[in-house]
Amino acid sequence: MTVQLAGIELANPILAASGTFGYGIEFEEIVSLEELGGFCTKGISLYAMAGHLPVRIVTTASGMLNAIGLQNIGVDAFIENKLSELKRYPKAKVFVNVFGYTVADYLAVIEKLNAAEGIAAYELNVSCPNVHAGGMAFGADPGSLEYLVGRARAVTSRPLIVKLSPNVTSIAHMARVAAEAGADAISLVNTFLAMAIDPETRKPRLSNVTGGLSGPAIKPIALRMVYEAARAVRIPVIGMGGITTAEDVVEFMLAGATAVQVGTASYADPRATERLAKQLASWCKENKVEKVASLTGGLDVGSEEK
Repeated sequence: MTVQLAGIELANPILAASGTFGYGIEFEEIVSLEELGGFCTKGISLYAMAGHLPVRIVTTASGMLNAIGLQNIGVDAFIENKLSELKRYPKAKVFVNVFGYTVADYLAVIEKLNAAEGIAAYELNVSCPNVHAGGMAFGADPGSLEYLVGRARAVTSRPLIVKLSPNVTSIAHMARVAAEAGADAISLVNTFLAMAIDPETRKPRLSNVTGGLSGPAIKPIALRMVYEAARAVRIPVIGMGGITTAEDVVEFMLAGATAVQVGTASYADPRATERLAKQLASWCKENKVEKVASLTGGLDVGSEEK
């Protein structure tokens, strides 16, 4: 069940997605942290952020909208109060999601984290659709993305994962930009920019007006984007978007993903990540798949595509 991701050996290809798993330590009594492939923390910024006012989450058909606004305690408090607690789980793979409003913000957060122990890799969040500056602005512009990834690459020796935005014209192009600028892996997709309206009050249901759509509703689009991105780069791809079953995981891996992240499913079932890791092992046994890594890129597209 092991997979290799940017030089890191994961116990299995299942990771918890950023923003859906707290800082990891909050799940210690619910999920066996060391039995997951890993988990991504909430987005960590240079200073604490309060996020948006309620309403911040709205359910939709086969999914949900969120506009949390990257609420977090800031990098210093994270290192002192959260990362220190995670030392109780030395085998857990901790991926720290890093967010900034400016390039200098991103670099300052990374430099503080560089001095800390217990971090497997950084995940650069260049794709959050529900903040008014930074975030998606970097992920939607090739030049800005190239500059940010290049600068981040220069200040750390830890593996660098870039979380791409689906709200772009060509995901393959943005994947290549990230890879050529120094990314060790890419993760996709983040949520799709969307909104909901209350017809009776004639007001938006979210206080931020717009937010990010996630859940099973986006899976077919996410799957297509992972397929396109994986064909465009040689670095590992982490797929996500509406994963709720072992078969969903297999689909993303066949499309080219080395590993996957599970997000919205954890809201309905806080043990979803651990459950999926076990179900994937059972699926592989039932389907005579000796090595789960062999699934990556195994899609049979027919003679015309070949």
